[in-house]
Amino acid sequence: MAPLASAALLLAASAAVVNAHFTLDYPPTVGFNEDKEPNGPCGGFTPDFTTDNVTDFHVGGDNVAINLLHPQGTWLYRATLDQTGASNNWTQLMPEVMQTGLGKFCQPAIAVPESWAGQKGIVGVVVDAPDGLLYQCAAVNFVAGAATSNQSTCTNSSGVTGSYVTDANLAPLAAGNSSASSTDASGTASGTATQTASTTSGTSSSTKNAAPGRVGGSVPLGSATAVVLAAMLGSAFMLL
Repeated sequence: MAPLASAALLLAASAAVVNAHFTLDYPPTVGFNEDKEPNGPCGGFTPDFTTDNVTDFHVGGDNVAINLLHPQGTWLYRATLDQTGASNNWTQLMPEVMQTGLGKFCQPAIAVPESWAGQKGIVGVVVDAPDGLLYQCAAVNFVAGAATSNQSTCTNSSGVTGSYVTDANLAPLAAGNSSASSTDASGTASGTATQTASTTSGTSSSTKNAAPGRVGGSVPLGSATAVVLAAMLGSAFMLL
């Protein structure tokens, strides 16, 4: 392949990574389109309980696993019994959490009101990222008890940490809502990473109930990535 063609493909691939936002990996998202992700309340998708992948979510505590494609972001976890997600009747499930480090981040025991057991609803995740507020939702059946069988979905990338913060941009989305208790009452969010995730790349997708190719690891874009890009581009032009 010609050097200029290689350089063009490299730039296109790097642009796809930089423009990516985040994925909701568990519970499964009702749809992902990175261009629509700034559209609340569910990233440009309307939950459809007749066609979406509706999963059980335990009111006593269940996993919410996400993959942040930015070096830092602050998360709001919320839920509602409104199956469209269109109302403002959201319940904040735990304090806002700042994730530091790019990659997978999981809260293993997020609880919702016990009275919701036996009903359908939506679990929503919002992140205040460098490029603004971004949204994803999952359609769920709220069931009694605490989760014990889906721990394999709850992993963290190496070097990723979390801490409770107050975020002025997220506050209006939770104002006036009641908060369900979380089993993690410490001052540090339960996302401190102990596992290393493999790094993969992918292009933008726009599919229901499926996340796009993901980028794991904890190296912020613009550091090592920029050095490699510069080196490769320089080599490509020297070969002309």
